Amino acid sequence: MTYMTDVVELTRQLVRMETINPPGQEEECARWLSGFLRDIGFKAELIPFGPGRYNLVADLRGTGAGKLLAFSGHMDTVPLGRAAWNVDPFAGEIREGRLYGRGATDMKSGIAAFLVACIQSRDVIDASAGVRILLTGGEETGCDGARAIRERLPGYLDNVGALIVGEPTQNYPFVGHKGALWLRGAAQGIAAHGAMPEAGDNAIYKIVDAIDRLRKFALVHQHPLMGGASMNVGTVSGGLNVNSVPDAARFEVDLRTVPGMEHAKLRNELATLLGDDVQLSAFADVPPLETSETHPWLQRVFACCAPECGQIIPKVVPYSDGSVLVSDSSVPVVILGPGEPQTMHKTDEYCRVDRLYEGVRVYGRILHDWQDGSVNASGAPVFAVAN
Repeated sequence: MTYMTDVVELTRQLVRMETINPPGQEEECARWLSGFLRDIGFKAELIPFGPGRYNLVADLRGTGAGKLLAFSGHMDTVPLGRAAWNVDPFAGEIREGRLYGRGATDMKSGIAAFLVACIQSRDVIDASAGVRILLTGGEETGCDGARAIRERLPGYLDNVGALIVGEPTQNYPFVGHKGALWLRGAAQGIAAHGAMPEAGDNAIYKIVDAIDRLRKFALVHQHPLMGGASMNVGTVSGGLNVNSVPDAARFEVDLRTVPGMEHAKLRNELATLLGDDVQLSAFADVPPLETSETHPWLQRVFACCAPECGQIIPKVVPYSDGSVLVSDSSVPVVILGPGEPQTMHKTDEYCRVDRLYEGVRVYGRILHDWQDGSVNASGAPVFAVAN
């Protein structure tokens, strides 16, 4: 394979591979990237986690002492949506300085920018401990790929000193994200003719009562950067036809949490609140993530971003699978990538071409800094994740 050294062309190549999730099907993209990484000197391993579903873990070891710098990105994308696109979503078309396509901003541009930065910084990587790349599938539906890495690849954070998550941030460094706890409530009833409701037990009424209780539940936790926790009931379903008493119904609720909230405790509180009429189960559980802005490595990342971003004020994003990868670790994390947050998940998604080249420069500075001043070799972690 002849590898690409231009970040725009590499991003276009990745956009052309459809990885919509669901169903995911990251295999083509993962295998292509595996070959690309091997071609530029990495040792790469494909890790399946379902039919057509793959993660990719790759190392480029250097000769220096210290710890590895890790990068994480997800290969899957959200569906196209119902609205018609004005461009082919899988062509990587460029118009007026914008590279269009599903995944262009979220987050194949971040993956491409980091890989090109590695190519351009090969000499400093060789002189450092090296780089580890964690490319995941299934991020858009609850971080399934990141969870599979945790379960199936013990030691994936061994000798890792810090992690960059390449989510779209316009190359601005973000220090954390809220957690996500997605719960499904299910109720059972007894079917009967709609003209004789007294002969049945209406399951929809049970979830209506449950949702009303949820709306009155107080989420009191606050965080200085993330604000307050939130709750949203996103789906409701039940019943088969209008003239029958429904014997089954369900709803799904999206809770966004902040550091200091324990998901298991929150889930138990809600289960008690809803009572025996509703069975509550979790189908996504991503803890919140926060790295202290005073962490020495994060301060150096801020300095690497300053030529493009100016003064850095600590901020957080609402999205990332970083906390799943490091949920029990003292590894500092920054969320940093060239994508445009305002276009993610939208029709006619794009990434600005100038941001792609800017991202390569920013990642390159961080790679050079990793060689020049090592990270937390001694260090007590200044890092907190709510479990």
